[in-house]
Amino acid sequence: MADAFFGTDLFSDLERLQQQMTGLFGGFPSSIRAGRFGAFPPINVGATDESIEIVAFAPGIKQENLEVSIDRGLLTISGERHAVWQADMPEARRYAQERFVGSFRRVIELPEGADPDKVQAKYANGCLSVSVGRREASKPRAITVN
Repeated sequence: MADAFFGTDLFSDLERLQQQMTGLFGGFPSSIRAGRFGAFPPINVGATDESIEIVAFAPGIKQENLEVSIDRGLLTISGERHAVWQADMPEARRYAQERFVGSFRRVIELPEGADPDKVQAKYANGCLSVSVGRREASKPRAITVN
């Protein structure tokens, strides 16, 4: 039907336009909930039957500069990454800087069944892993059919 009005396949044109826009802007997340473009630290969020798993990729941050809190269903990861540039080479002039330096804060909305009393966090090899347990009532269970 689209051929009759436009003389070409409309969906192919739209897909080509989307690819051009993605190339122009560098590829934004697939949905608004997927995260902000260029947000630091980048995170992965997943789930098991027992817990919600969050991994924040935050290399170059000391463990004592990280803070994890949970309040009203929101998990907040905050901290600060200090610059190493000035300490190593105080006389050098900077031409480009791609590494994020400064304070950051990421807020992740947890699913309804998350239990704020069952939170564990560990930091190793530049990755902050946070595990939030699920409430017993929200865990999947098998129902016997009578």
